[in-house]
Amino acid sequence: MSLLFDPRWNEALGHLPDYLGNHVRVSVTALALGLVISFPLALAARNRPVLRSMILGFASIVQTMPGLALLALFYPLLLALATMTSRWFSLGFSAFGFLPAVLALALYSMLPVLRNTITGLQGIDPALTEAARGVGMTARQSLVMVELPLALPVIMAGIRTAAVWVIGTATLSTPIGQTSLGNYIFAGLQTQNWVFVLFGCIAAAGLALVVDQLLALIESGLRIRRPIRVSVGLVGIAILVAATLAPSLTRAKPTYIVGAKTFTEQYVLAALISHRLQAAGLPVATREGLGSNVIFDALANGDVDVYVDYSGTLWSNQFHITDVKPREELLTELKATLARQNITLLGELGFENAYALLMPKTRADALNIHSISDLAARAGTMSISGDYEFFARPEWITLKKIYGLSFRERRQMQSDFMYAAVDSGEVDVIAGYTSDGLIAKYGLTVLDDPRHAIPPYDAIVLISPRRANDAKLRAAIQPLLGRISLTLMREANLRASGSDADSSSATVARWLWAKIDEK
Repeated sequence: MSLLFDPRWNEALGHLPDYLGNHVRVSVTALALGLVISFPLALAARNRPVLRSMILGFASIVQTMPGLALLALFYPLLLALATMTSRWFSLGFSAFGFLPAVLALALYSMLPVLRNTITGLQGIDPALTEAARGVGMTARQSLVMVELPLALPVIMAGIRTAAVWVIGTATLSTPIGQTSLGNYIFAGLQTQNWVFVLFGCIAAAGLALVVDQLLALIESGLRIRRPIRVSVGLVGIAILVAATLAPSLTRAKPTYIVGAKTFTEQYVLAALISHRLQAAGLPVATREGLGSNVIFDALANGDVDVYVDYSGTLWSNQFHITDVKPREELLTELKATLARQNITLLGELGFENAYALLMPKTRADALNIHSISDLAARAGTMSISGDYEFFARPEWITLKKIYGLSFRERRQMQSDFMYAAVDSGEVDVIAGYTSDGLIAKYGLTVLDDPRHAIPPYDAIVLISPRRANDAKLRAAIQPLLGRISLTLMREANLRASGSDADSSSATVARWLWAKIDEK
């Protein structure tokens, strides 16, 4: 019962106009684009077996691709295209958020529309088409006046399926920068805010159900020839779209966009920066749950204005530099490298959040494992878990090469879950983060890295090229630089990973600022 009366429901409700409006906008656009493409293709292919097989085969292949992968693939493709058009024709566009989401979701909607349109037209009794020709109708007149009206209920069933698929899959567009109802789910999973997860699921399911029932009303009206049902369904959809889009269209567009990656600390720091910008009177919005490469590219292209990254991530993952240098030398070179891309490294926040291999302290002591060198001798009998990125990152390759690590099993999971997994014995070792408050909560020990395979990971503030000379932005963030210790960040992260109302990112950010302001 405590979950039902949790005050975080009010916080979730406050985000609903923005999240729902953007979700409907991208879903409606994608579905409309999918219909515009699919319907003519189905008409062209209905009597051409080879073309029909090719089109349905392509749509089927697209449908087998995981939704998140399809959405993610469009971002780098559009980014490369935007770079080329800007260079060659001085015509640029944003490859972030809305456009890749619409294109991917439009492809996802094609299969049911294509299949049902072709099936509906092929299912018409040939005697009816012959009769139409017999009374002097042309092929076009027969299609428009006889075949399509008869096939329309079947076609509408395909549109219903496509609409539900698009609305559901649109929740996965958050990692590429498109605000949607998925923002609840991704943020809730990362911060263990189950109210947000539940709210996002209910909202997405409710939207899909309402749209499906309105389309079902249209479908039944067409089938039994009741124009009033068709009209009510169409009016209902128009009202739904208008009601959900109105708040987002009338709201003033925020001037500053703060980005965040896909883990708890990033949500807290994004909320902290947003808090400071709002205190300075600057309009601000956040784009959360972004992958490392996506958020950096978004900053470079001006789709995100400011976010916190980590020196080691940029050094190894973004710029693919393999040699590990002392902290100050690395930061100096990194600042110069970023400057060549017109990206400003404003400064360090004061703590380091490095990747680290972690074990329960009691087990590490029992096995006399205190460093990664000690671990290497026993790794063959152990399992390791990391987040979704870790095993594809250069740091893991370097660790394996330098220490000769070879584990019995590797598992990937959401970052908060892997801490619970190592605590329960489901895995033996995890690739965690040195600033995570869950280290203390679960009694874990950080294994030493005597050969310095893992680079420094200072938390640094990056500013986009278009904000490089923005004095107000710099002044708002300046009080944060050098003021957040590792101990303070660990406590903030621990608070944000709680399960009560005080664990929201905004609440923790305000607490963190109060601690900073005390110094």
